[in-house]
Amino acid sequence: MAYIGREPQYGSFERQSITPDGSTTTFTLTYTVGSTSSILVVASGVVQEPSSAYNLANGGTQITFTEAPASGETVYIIYLGTGYDTAIVGDATFTSMPELAERANSSDRFIVYDVSAGQVKYITTNNIVKATVTRTATGDGSTVAFTVTSGVSVDNVLVTENGVLQQPTTDYTVSGTTLTFGTAPAAGVRIQIRELPA
Repeated sequence: MAYIGREPQYGSFERQSITPDGSTTTFTLTYTVGSTSSILVVASGVVQEPSSAYNLANGGTQITFTEAPASGETVYIIYLGTGYDTAIVGDATFTSMPELAERANSSDRFIVYDVSAGQVKYITTNNIVKATVTRTATGDGSTVAFTVTSGVSVDNVLVTENGVLQQPTTDYTVSGTTLTFGTAPAAGVRIQIRELPA
């Protein structure tokens, strides 16, 4: 394909066709987009004006036309950029990217841009201060298993029952994403599980 100016070096411009019925104004997008200017919308060969002919809805996952495109009209969207969910190192909740819900290994490296030096560098997890994750629960007299972040060990978890510190390995163990008490906390007991930075 020929280009005026430089040919794109990275990524691709995805296309989505829409099948209008003459009455529907809202359609689901294939990709989440951040603004109306992140897509090029064409109806019957005419480029539509962002924020005038159409707007985004539902967090950038839908497009809403001001007027419903006519039935049989050729309507398509070219994606100029798509939204991408990210997560914060040490954050306890990764709802949109479950593959990141594990603690980094001590030998892992992160690429960062050093603004003061004006260059890209890598750092190891030992040089990152991760947030402490605190979980609370209430005992019911029978439940012994509670969820923790994948990758934590029994040595970097502090557990209390009604404020009394429990002893690692003796009172509880950790395996995978589960902390297991040796004896179920009694009904009404306040449980606090504090995951310390590795």
